[in-house]
Amino acid sequence: MRCDLHVHTSRSGMCTVPLARYICRESYNDPMALYDTLKRRGMDLVTVTDHDSIDAAEYLRRFPDFFLSEEVTCTLPSGNEVHIGVYDISEHDHVQLRQRRDDIAAFAAYCREHSILCSVNHVFSALTGRRASADFSLFRELFPAFETLNGHILPTCNRRAELLSEEWGKISLGGSDSHTLAELGRAFTQVSGARTKREYLDALKAGHGQVRGISGGFCVCTQAVWTIAANIPKEHRWTLLIAPLLLLVPFVTLGATLQDVFFAKSWSRRMGIRAAWAPPETCPSVVPDSL
Repeated sequence: MRCDLHVHTSRSGMCTVPLARYICRESYNDPMALYDTLKRRGMDLVTVTDHDSIDAAEYLRRFPDFFLSEEVTCTLPSGNEVHIGVYDISEHDHVQLRQRRDDIAAFAAYCREHSILCSVNHVFSALTGRRASADFSLFRELFPAFETLNGHILPTCNRRAELLSEEWGKISLGGSDSHTLAELGRAFTQVSGARTKREYLDALKAGHGQVRGISGGFCVCTQAVWTIAANIPKEHRWTLLIAPLLLLVPFVTLGATLQDVFFAKSWSRRMGIRAAWAPPETCPSVVPDSL
């Protein structure tokens, strides 16, 4: 069974980029369109990991192959932020985790006490900002899983996360981190032999999942930003006046890509991780309707 464990819908809220946060959403994916696209691309199960929200469940909970998840923005003792994926949760869990997201130890303890699989997402990406050595110590101590294949970030970032996960004995998870429909299913987590949703989720917790698919990088991110930006005028027609600014998008995404390269190399060196040669990534066996 396959499931893309990192996807977003329009319920993910506003983007966090300065200025753009007032007019631009993180994603414009309609929940039903997301579900249909994932099924068409070979996913046996569907989940949604919106940022600090479970509102998309209203549309998808009726499907027996759906389970509720979330990407929670947590604050570390250092003051830095981290995105934690939590899988197969209830609405009650959502409320309890939200109350604990500024106390990372209490957050992790709740997950542990309620058998909720939780993962540190995009470990070696600068997406959530600065990092401190103490942050990595907490990742090692508190969380059982790392996202080792993110379909939006560079292969070098994913490879370093994979190596750190192996060294620290973490569960490996993968997902597309798609904020548009185009990239859905480009990365996912597979459990061979699982026949039901419960078997799949139990196998994930036991560390029996295999990440599959391909990484991203500059081109994937640039296309995603353009797609998201193209949806802004649907809510704010006046933004058509600043459409020429879209020409700057490649420069912005190039800067973010180079920042990720520096971030990954710098922190993996501090962690003692050397990104050795890895075999080419395998493309997911999904219907390539727009991939």
